[in-house]
Amino acid sequence: MKKTLLFVFSLAAACALLGTVAVRRAATPERPLGPCDIFAEDGVPCISAHSTTRALFKDYNGPLYQVMRLSDRKTLDIGVVKPSPGDPGGYADARAQDRFLKGTTGVITIIYDQGPGGNHLTQAPRGRWSGTALGGCNSLPVADWAPVTVMGHKVYGVFITPGMGLRCYDTRGVAVDDQAEGQYWVIAGNHYNSGCCFDYGNAETDSYDDGDGTMETTYFGAVKAWHSGIGPGPWILTDQENHLVGSDVDKPTSPLENVPTITWRFVTATADGEPHHWRMMGGNAQEGPLTTFFDGRRIQNERSSYDPMRKQGAILLGNGGDNSTSSQGTFYEGAITTAGTFPSAETMQKVQENIVSARYAECSLVIADPEKIDAPNHLQTFVPGGKEEVSVKFTNVYGKDLQLQSIRINAPGGWKVKPLVDSHSDIVPSGESYIARFEVTAPRREFEGDLVATARWRGGEVSTSEKVRCAPAIKINEFCIDGAEHPDDSYIELYNAGKESLDISGWEVLHHPINLPLFSTVKIPKGTVLEAGGHYLLGLAASGLSAPVKAGSTVLYLRSAEGLEPGAEIIVGTGKSAEKHTVKAVPGLKKALLPTMVWQPLPDGSVTIPAGATNIPLCNTTGISVGDRLALGYGSVFPAAGICKADYEVVTVTAAGSPGRQVYLAYDALPGDTNIKVSSVESISVGDTLRLDIDSQGHGIEKVVVKSIGTASQKKPFHGPMSLEEAGTGLELEQPLRYAHSANMPLAMRGTGISFEPATKHVHVSNDIVLPLTCTVELEEALTNDHSTDEPVICAGAESGFAGKPDQWYGGPAFYKRGSARDIQEHILRPGGKGPVTGGSIILQSAKGTVADALNYGFVVEPWASEGNHAHSGTTLEMRGNRVILFPLCETPKGVELNYPGISYSRFPDGADSDDNMADFRVTTPTPGSENRIQ
Repeated sequence: MKKTLLFVFSLAAACALLGTVAVRRAATPERPLGPCDIFAEDGVPCISAHSTTRALFKDYNGPLYQVMRLSDRKTLDIGVVKPSPGDPGGYADARAQDRFLKGTTGVITIIYDQGPGGNHLTQAPRGRWSGTALGGCNSLPVADWAPVTVMGHKVYGVFITPGMGLRCYDTRGVAVDDQAEGQYWVIAGNHYNSGCCFDYGNAETDSYDDGDGTMETTYFGAVKAWHSGIGPGPWILTDQENHLVGSDVDKPTSPLENVPTITWRFVTATADGEPHHWRMMGGNAQEGPLTTFFDGRRIQNERSSYDPMRKQGAILLGNGGDNSTSSQGTFYEGAITTAGTFPSAETMQKVQENIVSARYAECSLVIADPEKIDAPNHLQTFVPGGKEEVSVKFTNVYGKDLQLQSIRINAPGGWKVKPLVDSHSDIVPSGESYIARFEVTAPRREFEGDLVATARWRGGEVSTSEKVRCAPAIKINEFCIDGAEHPDDSYIELYNAGKESLDISGWEVLHHPINLPLFSTVKIPKGTVLEAGGHYLLGLAASGLSAPVKAGSTVLYLRSAEGLEPGAEIIVGTGKSAEKHTVKAVPGLKKALLPTMVWQPLPDGSVTIPAGATNIPLCNTTGISVGDRLALGYGSVFPAAGICKADYEVVTVTAAGSPGRQVYLAYDALPGDTNIKVSSVESISVGDTLRLDIDSQGHGIEKVVVKSIGTASQKKPFHGPMSLEEAGTGLELEQPLRYAHSANMPLAMRGTGISFEPATKHVHVSNDIVLPLTCTVELEEALTNDHSTDEPVICAGAESGFAGKPDQWYGGPAFYKRGSARDIQEHILRPGGKGPVTGGSIILQSAKGTVADALNYGFVVEPWASEGNHAHSGTTLEMRGNRVILFPLCETPKGVELNYPGISYSRFPDGADSDDNMADFRVTTPTPGSENRIQ
């Protein structure tokens, strides 16, 4: 690097030498127009506009999005940078985010609507398909996984992995039924897969598939199940429900010639529709005009199911209309025009010109392992005192040659950074890159935080950060789901990949199963030393506690009582708290019911059950009887912070009624009608108040009271023409309707739920977990110690659990197996709902609380705990039909299915850790406690 001498004169000295000097200040430029200003000028105003990168209106000065720190759950709104001398502003204040999240991880909780609709995007609720978060909701995007450059400044996009998604299901001003609308989005062209469906736009208000034509969104990806384009993909298409669409043909027999494979790094795509007509356009978001890929009539079929459309007006981002969550992609900005407006192709070209003028580009500064500099991961791991080479890549995205002055890494206290000599030029031409290399030495202590790199050139600088951790080299080395010997032959194996013996006393293995709170913590007992190259095996016990129990109690609530009879000897707990007891009786079920949840009505919104309540609506009441005990509200847990909401309580059922249920209008309802036709009359009672429709032109939200109950429709709504006779006698209402309401619109029925005693002490909300404590065991003598949820219960001669003799038992939760998927669907989700087969995260923490290792299996359940480059196109999650056949954290040979008996998932060789679980893990022959072997 050439040295540049900088001479600094004070203004007073300069004036003394030169006399009177006129000081010229840079003018403050005017904020540029946004895409929604252009839509408004052409008479098709935006009703909603969403972006984490820039303001989409010239005069918008509100927040763009909100981030939440996982360390303390505090939130911060990220706003728009204001104009200043030499800078027009208008882009997101990424520096505020960086300051707020320094040394910790954050997620995006809200993308604010910049338009007049106020349709903010928040965590997507569960639907026909389950997300990966608590209660089946979708996970939230990690805040700093998609850095890019806009207007010459670093900003962040929204990085979506399978299981993530945002939604607004109760909107204002968005098109419904066959009303016209226009939509566009800007996305990453290199982040996609063949899962369904990476969408943005108009969708169902209940997160279910409500029939053909009930949604109209933009789509990007390589799904081949419906319309597809030429080449391997990805393609720009529209999602019109039950069809990714690129033409007016219902079932094309070959790839569409008008839909090409997209190769641009940044992509603009549009989806515009009006009665009998729709149009799809796309282009390079960095240069050039849009290309029209289709401009013609709606899909034609015998059912007329897409002409007219039956749109419902919710807004989604990142998943499908029925909450299908197998897709991935990165979103930067998008907008939707007001209901009833259809932008011309010329208007869309003007919007494209505005997008190009925003100068989307790669992030100009990246920190990564030298071998991953072109596909950076999101974490680098050090051992105490260890040395690693780290590279910093600067890319000149600023449109002119730059004289680079320095690239530096600022490390936390105790870390050492040594530049490695490399010849280079200090001039970096526009569009080219320079890579600086450093040797980084970790401290002797454990650490989790950031490395910060800064590049400076004449006239500017840019900074970026990378998460790093320093922890002893203990690894999650192997785990097995559904082994060959026993139905629950599951285990987790740890391995010392270091060169010295390590005391792992007090270390914890945290197991977080998909959709449930993290309530399984396995603590390594005092005095445990793991030799270098040694294995430590945790085996799943035949049973475990489903709820905590106090000393003095003679009743246990178990995960399973299979094989237990009066007189059986059991050991409750582990380590010093373990105690032996004799079973007196097994009065409950042999196997506990799976959890259900507090019901979530859509589009009404979340249910809040106040403290003092004696009734709660549930998603499922099957198997729950009077006298049963229920555990309410395990609470929200963030393993990174160890935060748990204290709302756990146990109640006794006094009455078991009907579950909450989503039903649909089976026939169009008109103003003045006193009768509505519905798809089901289950869970409806006389006197119930129902909420109808959403707010849009010609439609309106109204609440009606049920006067009497008749029969349900004989056919599914809008699966072909329906006669009044087929529509059933429906529901009589206390008052006539004020607005029109279309067939297929969802209605939420609360049901009678579960009554109990005593009254609740805490507030409970939709998707809080409710666990039926139906597997009961009585003991001959009272317990002498307290025991927590998922402590092991060891039963001699049990026919389930790990078949061998591990170093330590754990009580659960058991891994979900393919064989129990139907139970999961019946008990955790609404009737008819579908969910992931299995999934979860395993997190290893040292005695000091440092995360030493972490992984996700099945799905990305804890995004922050993932390792590796998550933008693998088409490899993070592959689908064959609707079956997952690829384990998301590792490559799996063809023909090997998830949960296939007799296999495990292992680092190969033992302890391999490149900070990329996709590369490090393999499908192996189970080898608990010994060297891993490839199958």
